[in-house]
Amino acid sequence: MRGDDSGQPGVFSYISPEERVPRDHPLRPIREMVDGALKELSPLFESLYSRFGRPSIAPEKLLRALLLQVLYTVRSERMLMEQLDYNLLFRWFVGLSMDDPIWDATVFSKNRDRLLEGDVARAFFAKVMEEAQRRGLLSDEHFTVDGTLIEANASMKSFRKEGDGPPQGGGRNDEVNFRGEKRSNQTHASRTDPDAKLYRKGDGKPSQLCYLGHVLMENRNGLCTDAVVTQAKGTAEPEAALKMVRRTTDVRGRRVTLGADMGYDIGHFQVELVEEGIVPHIAQKPGVRPLVDRRTTGSSGYQMSQRVRKRVEEIFGWVKTVGLMRKTRHRGADRVGWVFQFTVAAYNLVRMRNLRLAAA
Repeated sequence: MRGDDSGQPGVFSYISPEERVPRDHPLRPIREMVDGALKELSPLFESLYSRFGRPSIAPEKLLRALLLQVLYTVRSERMLMEQLDYNLLFRWFVGLSMDDPIWDATVFSKNRDRLLEGDVARAFFAKVMEEAQRRGLLSDEHFTVDGTLIEANASMKSFRKEGDGPPQGGGRNDEVNFRGEKRSNQTHASRTDPDAKLYRKGDGKPSQLCYLGHVLMENRNGLCTDAVVTQAKGTAEPEAALKMVRRTTDVRGRRVTLGADMGYDIGHFQVELVEEGIVPHIAQKPGVRPLVDRRTTGSSGYQMSQRVRKRVEEIFGWVKTVGLMRKTRHRGADRVGWVFQFTVAAYNLVRMRNLRLAAA
């Protein structure tokens, strides 16, 4: 018999969001790890907020909402608030009941500077890595480093010669003719995002305003142990690699290796790695005198590093497609770096969840 389509909506609901979400939902283990990390960050949050005045939205709820934006590829905070209004799963993850009002999208803009000043993204990233360490998921001997371009939130029309006056013509889309004009970072700067630099990845590639995102990956399970954003320049990759290696790896009493592609086949960079006690497992440029001796390149460990190092592209692929970091939505090196590190932390949470399910 056909059912009736004119049912009267119920006035009350006696089922909580916790009961609505299935026990085997993939967000449950992520929520468990996130709650543990945020609980340990409670003293940091206390130092960022005043003890007096009107209570604000809990930073734990803001960070859970930002995690949902990354995990579900929500393009903007306004769309995130729309989802949070009627999506029961989102409300459960953030920690809102069915009757709690949602926030205005400007809440994220007003609180982003506070979270940035407190370096919350790096602290949260560190807590996620501590959880991975407790679960025995991290390697402390074999690593891979790589970098990728992040397109800046600025157009090429904003890249103008320093000292020039306002453009002629008016309107939102200025009429600018750069034909025949030589532009470089020494004489020009973006008026939209001054931290973004004109850069191209290689010969035949287009120049664009961008940043460089760098990650250090451990080779056992493909987790990212460090992430940083720098201005785009030719020496940024080896400089960022040394910075991440020095603050992440511990070479005492163990043999530490670092794999990388041919872009890191630079003499002074490999010398500094050796001085740090790290064995460079770097791909060799063809037709150039090798900087690594044959005893290293002929070893099975070197061959393994060359195979495993390609997994770092999985991190960049996830961050750019799911995490929407192909072109940043923010301006300024500090804000772009904050979002990049937070997005990489979200990738690690997903990866740890998958490793946990595979081991079950």
